[in-house]
Amino acid sequence: MPRAPFQILVLPYRVLDDNSILYAIFKRADIEHDIWQGIAGGGEDDETPLQAARREAFEEAGIPDDSQYMRLSSTMTLPVEKVAGFLWGDEVLVIPEYCFGVRLDDEQLCLSLEHGEYRWLNYTDAHALFTWDSNKNALWELDYRLRQILGEE
Repeated sequence: MPRAPFQILVLPYRVLDDNSILYAIFKRADIEHDIWQGIAGGGEDDETPLQAARREAFEEAGIPDDSQYMRLSSTMTLPVEKVAGFLWGDEVLVIPEYCFGVRLDDEQLCLSLEHGEYRWLNYTDAHALFTWDSNKNALWELDYRLRQILGEE
C-alpha cells in the first residue's frame, strides 16, 4: 500500500470512577534509547487521518475500531527524511501529524512488536515521560478538553 503524506498520533485514555484520568503511553521496542510516545504511524492509500488513527491503534495496541475518538486541534509538521525519506519527491519536505484521543474502558492493551511496554499514568507523569514535544502538546490539549467535559475547568 502506498504511504500517504501524513502522520497520526493517538493518545488512549481512561476516565476512572472518581473522574481521574489515566493515559496510556508506549515505550518503543525498536530503538536503543528509552523513547516513550503515543501510538504513531502513517496513513495508507486514501485513508483519512481518522481512518489511519483507528487502524494504527488497532495494529499497535488492539484498540477496537468502534472506540470513541476525539480529534484534537494539535498538529505538528515532521521532516519527511525522519519519517519515510523523500517518498513524495523533493518538493514535500514536511508532513502534518494529526492528533486524536481515544477513550477506553479496559486497561488491558495488546501490544504489537513496535512497543516493548506500556503504562497507564496520570497527566503529570505521562507528560514527564513523553519524549517528543508534539506528544506533550497533544496530551496537554486532551487533558484540558477532558477536564472541561468532566466539569473540572
